[in-house]
Amino acid sequence: MTLPFGPEHLVVAPVLLPLATAALMLLLGEGRRGLKAVLNLASAALGLAFAVALLLRVDAASAPSAFAVYLPGNWPVPFGIVLVADRLSALMAVLAGAVGLAALLYALARWQHAGVYFHVLFQLQLMGLYGAFLTADLFNLFVFFEVLLAASYGLLLHGGGMARVRAGLHYIAINLVASLLFLIGVAVLYGVTGTLNMADIAHKLPLVPASDRGLLHAGAAILAVAFLAKVAVWPLNFWLPPAYAAASAPAAAVFAILTKVGVYALLRLWTLCFPASAGASAGFGGEVMVWGGLATLAFGAVGMLAAQQFARLAGFSVIASSGTLVAAIGFGQPALTGGALFYLATSTLASAAMFLLVELLERSRQVELGPAQLDDGNDALPVFFDAEPPPSTNLDDNEEALIGRAIPAALAFLGVSFTVCALVVAGLPPLAGFVAKLAMLTTLLEIGSGRSWALFGLLIASGLLAATALMRVGIRHFWTAGDAPAPRLRVAETLPVAALVAALVALVLHGEAMLGYTREAAQALHEPQRYIDAVLGTRPVLRAAGAAP
Repeated sequence: MTLPFGPEHLVVAPVLLPLATAALMLLLGEGRRGLKAVLNLASAALGLAFAVALLLRVDAASAPSAFAVYLPGNWPVPFGIVLVADRLSALMAVLAGAVGLAALLYALARWQHAGVYFHVLFQLQLMGLYGAFLTADLFNLFVFFEVLLAASYGLLLHGGGMARVRAGLHYIAINLVASLLFLIGVAVLYGVTGTLNMADIAHKLPLVPASDRGLLHAGAAILAVAFLAKVAVWPLNFWLPPAYAAASAPAAAVFAILTKVGVYALLRLWTLCFPASAGASAGFGGEVMVWGGLATLAFGAVGMLAAQQFARLAGFSVIASSGTLVAAIGFGQPALTGGALFYLATSTLASAAMFLLVELLERSRQVELGPAQLDDGNDALPVFFDAEPPPSTNLDDNEEALIGRAIPAALAFLGVSFTVCALVVAGLPPLAGFVAKLAMLTTLLEIGSGRSWALFGLLIASGLLAATALMRVGIRHFWTAGDAPAPRLRVAETLPVAALVAALVALVLHGEAMLGYTREAAQALHEPQRYIDAVLGTRPVLRAAGAAP
């Protein structure tokens, strides 16, 4: 480690960068919002670049070297903090960085002015997300969970208002209870195994005596309940739709990935600790996850159909995606997990884009109130609704164009973006949501059990219900506008939505490569010995005598 910042430090960079940025912005005081915005944007973009570089690094390495293990304190495993990047954690870090950057770009248009510490909270949110995905021990997972949750409390209340306060109290209460269960579960597991390092726990589980097996399962169950509450599994998901609907658009977009942190933790720990080779503990809790996921998927699909507000519909879509992922994890099949990881990526990006579109679509419905409601800035996407038709255009009795009537650019943008998100969420062709669901449906047909048929049917039925609900929203926003003037949209608000939509299109254009990546990630998860050997086999860096520490 002779270089000040070499490739070996890439694993810790996404965690330290937002921490240092948040600390610097705190030192700047309450003013200088312009400088803070520049720092926040530069840090978020650089963090995403680090995450992409990390993903390319682990993807280029062949097994068993597809693990980047970093010892921040240079202590031997399992006594010190350990950070690990593999295909799964690198993918999650890229998703966190992409969603975070898009939400920040959107917030710079106006939402950054609604609170004093928005930029600090945003960087702490990113730090918690990156840390949760890259840490390799339970205690630091708890720490990063609390960091991202504490930041999310502030972001949820950002902008004020009775609706946000009411939803925020429910959100904070359920997450505090879940955090308490998290801590209890970690304490029980530490009492049984004597370690908090995930790889070391998995290594020692076969050595746990039969007399302690019940205590081990109790600790794992308590920990799982904490994760399932954060994932928003039924019936622990009553808090999610009102909280996400009440949050500001950029905060809700970032929240689209918060439930995926719980999914990641479940997948990581369950495949490590209870694989098929775990003897009496093999597959512990798998049935609960399958049937809990099925109930959550059904609840989310029905909630989407019943929702009268687009924001609540988007919240129920997050619940449906969580149910799909939890149910798929419970099967313990690498092929199904690979399709589920592809679905995780597409649903996260689509949900984030939908939450940003919520505000834009609602604003477009307010243009009937008068010109003052159209926009509060000058950098607007062109709308052209005042343009005169060409002299050669055929006109009707009201002197309006019979054919070739131009669609306003703002309305066209909203329509295309909404259509792409709706197709992905509903899992309809030709976009990536269909590819992900098709991969899962194919595997479920091969499994052929009763619970696989149940998930097969629910995936199809939920797609139909989601398509119906989203079609209703599209009709309300785009087909019943009448003669209302077209909305004016800020370019700063449309760019992040366009970037997320472009990412969804890119996922289907490179669907084969992406599906291959997620299948390799799933295969590595279901061969936990590779992860265990990579972490426990890492040694501290030996320094020459007299070298600086």
